[in-house]
Amino acid sequence: MEGSTSRLTAAPEGEPRPSGSRQSGRDAGSEPTRDMRTHFRVCRFIMESGVKLGMRSVPVATACVLYHRFFQRFTPGVYEPYLVAMSCLYLAGKVEEQHIRTRDIINVSHRYFNKGSAPLECDKVFWDLRDSVVQCELLILRQLNFHVSFEHPHRYLLHYLLSVKSLVNRHAWSRTPVAETSWALLRDCYHGDMCILHTPQHIAVAALYLALNSYGVELSVGEKEWWQVLCEDVTKADINAVISDLLRLYDMEAKCI
Repeated sequence: MEGSTSRLTAAPEGEPRPSGSRQSGRDAGSEPTRDMRTHFRVCRFIMESGVKLGMRSVPVATACVLYHRFFQRFTPGVYEPYLVAMSCLYLAGKVEEQHIRTRDIINVSHRYFNKGSAPLECDKVFWDLRDSVVQCELLILRQLNFHVSFEHPHRYLLHYLLSVKSLVNRHAWSRTPVAETSWALLRDCYHGDMCILHTPQHIAVAALYLALNSYGVELSVGEKEWWQVLCEDVTKADINAVISDLLRLYDMEAKCI
């Protein structure tokens, strides 16, 4: 399987072929590398496919983390990113106890690459692709030393939202979609490797902080800032670092369209 491509024909229209660049591209103000753009697009594929497969948010997040963890060790030029993504969806379904059939993953992926096409026939092409997905799943497990269960920011964000809601005027809270925006920001974090570079608590605090600031919702100030009360070890620098990485992702999204 090494060095091979999946049998999903070509990448979607407008997608660049992966390169073997190892540049991080994380310096402030630098242009994103081709690898980073590839990973962004592939994670968007994971999320869109997850929605079509009816997956919950946590299994989709796990699939993205598996993908980013795997490509910490390899470049897209070594393994086909979309094949790895399909295997990550399959493995994440097992890890999070929402098993997804390989046939469904293959058909959803095939439709992603070939808009409006009929499902694949159960012929040699289908079975070869299914074998590739299963073999790639085993490769991912070996490369990650079978460490495939992760702590996500989701439960922290839920707790933080409930805590902050009690501090805000209920009319002001109902007028502003702080909760919805926080969840959207959290989901967007999984497009890049920032989801594995920052702790789950810090990501959750930063998503809520940015959502509150976006709508001008102010919280009463006591001896400590509200975010220090929710998470004792987070600093303003930690929050700014997460927000900076997230804004960089949005900037990359604009360049990927």
